Amino acid sequence: MKSRETLVRLKKFQVDEKRRKVAQIETMIGEFDRVAGELEREIRLEQDRAGIHDPAHFAYPTYAKAAIARRENLKRSVDELRIQLEDAKSALGEAFDDLKKVELLDVRDQMRERETEGASEATELHEVGLLGARGIASA
Repeated sequence: MKSRETLVRLKKFQVDEKRRKVAQIETMIGEFDRVAGELEREIRLEQDRAGIHDPAHFAYPTYAKAAIARRENLKRSVDELRIQLEDAKSALGEAFDDLKKVELLDVRDQMRERETEGASEATELHEVGLLGARGIASA
C-alpha cells in the first residue's frame, strides 16, 4: 500500500508542476502582450511627434524603428509561447489523467482491503458466536 500512496503523491506533484508551468507561460504571454501594447503607444507617440508615419521615410524616428523591432520580437515570442502553452496544457491533461488512474486504483485497493477485513471480522464473529453457543449448550 505504501508504494501506491507514494505513487499518488508523485502524480499529484507532477500535476502541480505542470499547472505551475502553464500558469508561468500564461503570465509571460500576458506580460509580453502588455509590453507590446506599451511599445505600440510609444511608436504612435513618436510618429506623431515627428510627423512621419512611414517607416520607409528617410527621416523616420530611430526610436520608433527600434520600438517596432522590439514589438515584433515580442510578438514572435508570444507566438512561440502560445505553442509551448498548448504543449504544456496537453502535458497537464496527460498528467491529470495519470493521477486519476492511480487514484482510482488506490480506491479500488482500499475497497478490497475493507472487504477482506470485513470478511475476516465476520468470520471471527461467527467463530465467537459458535463458541458462545457451544458454551451455553454444554452448561
